[in-house]
Amino acid sequence: MYPDETGGVDIRGARLLLVDDIPANLDVLCELLQAEGYHIYMASSGPDAFKIIERMPPDLILLDVMMPGMDGFDVCRRLKADHGTQAIPVVFITAKDVQDDIVKGFRLGGVDYITKPFYSEEVLARVQTHLRQNRMREELIRKNRALEAEMAQRQALKGQLSMISEREASHWGLESLVGRSATMQRILRDIRLMQENAATSVLITGESGTGKELIARAIHYGSFRRDGPFVPVNCAAMPRELAESLLFGHVRGAFTGADTDRIGYFQMAHEGTLFLDEIGEMPVELQAKLLRVLEDGQVQRLGEIAQQSVDIRVVAATNIDPQERIHQGAFRQDLYYRLARFTVKAPALRERRDDVPLLAQHFLQLFATEMGREAPGLTPEVLNMLQDHEFPGNVRELKNVMERALIEISGSDIQPHHLHFLGESISRNAPVPDLPLDLEEAERWVIKRALARCNGNVSEAARLLGTNRNRIYRALNHENVS
Repeated sequence: MYPDETGGVDIRGARLLLVDDIPANLDVLCELLQAEGYHIYMASSGPDAFKIIERMPPDLILLDVMMPGMDGFDVCRRLKADHGTQAIPVVFITAKDVQDDIVKGFRLGGVDYITKPFYSEEVLARVQTHLRQNRMREELIRKNRALEAEMAQRQALKGQLSMISEREASHWGLESLVGRSATMQRILRDIRLMQENAATSVLITGESGTGKELIARAIHYGSFRRDGPFVPVNCAAMPRELAESLLFGHVRGAFTGADTDRIGYFQMAHEGTLFLDEIGEMPVELQAKLLRVLEDGQVQRLGEIAQQSVDIRVVAATNIDPQERIHQGAFRQDLYYRLARFTVKAPALRERRDDVPLLAQHFLQLFATEMGREAPGLTPEVLNMLQDHEFPGNVRELKNVMERALIEISGSDIQPHHLHFLGESISRNAPVPDLPLDLEEAERWVIKRALARCNGNVSEAARLLGTNRNRIYRALNHENVS
């Protein structure tokens, strides 16, 4: 019988040290234990035993009590005093019914004893038991160390995430929402309320470009969920056939192409915030499943029977009238009520004209810092033009207008002719004048034409030209310096 056939722990090949001054006892034990697959080492005295231990530490020691010179008790006492050997289990060999020796052996740290004459089954049972226990103890120590290392790593990671969350909170907090108008103060009050009530679902409504995601981020990073993830999802951009898998996840083989398990956005946002932008565009057949998750907090991946709990807050946003979508049968009324437990209306920029100068200066400072330049001033005429403009693109349009104006100026204040409002871009069918023959001038001409076509949006112009924002900044800054 192999020693690992009972107990579930593999002890084959374990190293045993037999210590006895009587060769006949050593021979009996050696023959019995070698037949079980153990590696046997033998010593006839305490000093010889320590030489073997120093060279090859055993997994278990069978130690005779009565030996000349250094007896078994002295050997055990020395073993337990040494940090390197104190964990080796010691089984004493003693004469039958010598109670004092047995008690003393336990007090010195022995784990068990066997009596002479030897009974084979007893010897094997005791050896196997203590080898298994020692192997399990070693495995437990190893796992505890691995767990402690993992916990330390997680704690360090949590600290890093906390630092990131703090930076994110300062970047996306209330300070990022610029404005002093009464309308803006109402928005800030609503955000503070939702920061304090981090379990309440929120629906943010408003036109495109009014900063709905900025409001959602401010709600998240000001709440106790700030250390959790903020997961933004554009419902209108999700492929209809993959929407359920993207939201709730899937297991391998759930559908053609599902080669691996994948968690969905809901599980990604666990202990944080899931931001569902353009919620009004979500397919109707998916809305019932979304409602179920919001009500019971359970996510079921495609192809999986079991459900998994998620702890998230859902913040949704839409630029269309939810009631109109409900009336059209394109949005479930019960889902609307579940999402709109608290609503925030992001006002159009034309409804908060008093904030336009502050926002304009804020964007100028932002882009000037990015370009490594001083932020210019705004003339009274420019301020009047900005406040009189309707801004159909809202804050996003104002941001683009300020970025393009900063690119065009050459060290002076921004003038009226630097402002390019939405709808003033060149026609796609307009005649194209001859390109300048100077290569750098031609590059700047192409960049300006791309900016005009993209209504001053530098990021869109960069994508149109297949380049990056910094390349555009460098080219136009060089013109201003020249």
